[in-house]
Amino acid sequence: MKNREENQPVRTQTDGTCSPKRQMEGASGCPRILIAGTGSGCGKTTLTCGILYGLLQRGLHPCACKCGPDYIDPMFHSRVLGVETGNLDSFFTDRETMRRLLAREKGDLCVIEGVMGYYDGCGFTEKGSASEIAALTETPVILTVNARGMSRSVLAVLRGFLAAQTEQNIRGVIFNQLPAKLYPDIRREAEAMGVRALGYLPRIPGAAFESRKLGLVAPDEIQGFRKKLGLLYETMRETIDWDSILALAKEAPGFACIPEEKDGPDGRGVKIAVAKDEAFCFLYQDNLEFLKALGCEILFFSPLREKEIPEGADALILNGGYPELHAAALEANTAMRQAVSRAVKDGMPVIAECGGFMYLHERLQGEDGKEYGMAGVLHGECHKTSGLARFGYITMEAEKDNLLCPAGGTLKAHEFHYYDSTLLPDAFTAKKTGGSACWKAGVADKRMYAGFPHLYFYGNKEAAYAFVRAAKEYGHRAGI
Repeated sequence: MKNREENQPVRTQTDGTCSPKRQMEGASGCPRILIAGTGSGCGKTTLTCGILYGLLQRGLHPCACKCGPDYIDPMFHSRVLGVETGNLDSFFTDRETMRRLLAREKGDLCVIEGVMGYYDGCGFTEKGSASEIAALTETPVILTVNARGMSRSVLAVLRGFLAAQTEQNIRGVIFNQLPAKLYPDIRREAEAMGVRALGYLPRIPGAAFESRKLGLVAPDEIQGFRKKLGLLYETMRETIDWDSILALAKEAPGFACIPEEKDGPDGRGVKIAVAKDEAFCFLYQDNLEFLKALGCEILFFSPLREKEIPEGADALILNGGYPELHAAALEANTAMRQAVSRAVKDGMPVIAECGGFMYLHERLQGEDGKEYGMAGVLHGECHKTSGLARFGYITMEAEKDNLLCPAGGTLKAHEFHYYDSTLLPDAFTAKKTGGSACWKAGVADKRMYAGFPHLYFYGNKEAAYAFVRAAKEYGHRAGI
């Protein structure tokens, strides 16, 4: 019993009150923490999901966000919480926009998951990094340190991350894959560095999340996700200092009331059909909220199962996802392929990103290596490459007037794909952020944007406005 008590985190009791900063008049936004990591694969997602699940088990109502452009980790968060979650991205948006997005989060506590290593951003900079987002949003950070294969050396890792700070946001640390017997000594020395030791996770083989494609995996690919969460929490309830995590979150200052933006077209009456199923699952919830704020109605549909685009749709969004895993089923749904082809050729405005872009081709090579027929809007085929074709933030300059911007206009985007197309893109010149590489990207005209790059509407507001205006114009025309 003595050893077990020694290995327990120090429990800090809290009276539930907020810090003076949180009590400012007109302050908004719930208490929050950011779970950062020393690098990809250190256990950020496991720890974030475990904390969210644990907060639910303790009778609280948490919410969540993901740093950066990732679609997949928010799926994990949504699976835990049962509600859609959003992103925070300092490449796409400015400080005020991020704070506005955070201020609208409703819950007892917002858990923000970091991206890559804490200081990793565009190129060899901190732009877009978890450290920059923590600074811009004044969010306390809990650093996840993977201790596998180490003992005292984890302290050197922690000391290095603390010394590298330009702003003192790392306020707590949790050690992952740490043997219980090492925690008392490591906790004592970590706290001597001025950081709170908030617990540890021993190695739990039955609770491991399988990875796919750079450590990312759709939740539907995980067998027994709920069972693993339960197993994870059974350990975390004993090894994590929950009271101190709650107290730390309440130290985050509230935001002064930030008025909602009033710019943009009146989208009332505009209906936008959005593909959403297992094949088309990569979509930013924030993009949908952006369209709803303009008054647009979102109509979800499944290219896998349904035969028609939703009746009365004025525009179409084909999201990214895994069409290559469902190529046979997509091909078999001839009615939907023809419906999409008719709509686009009729002039319905369409945004087709990555997987949606692949679906518009004549043919798609599935994961099994076979070729399957797709919508046939674009004359060409998509095929698997030997590795990651492109990855990272880009800025695109339009070569000609198109659906989203005039010639010379720019869009911020993100690419992450293993497939390529036989089409010769000519709509934009793309430049890698933080680098010198340039290439042609996307196909576009006055009614279509299609390409591998993903767009985030809060970082491309004028492009989103142009899309809604085109949808409204199409709706008026179709109604004549």
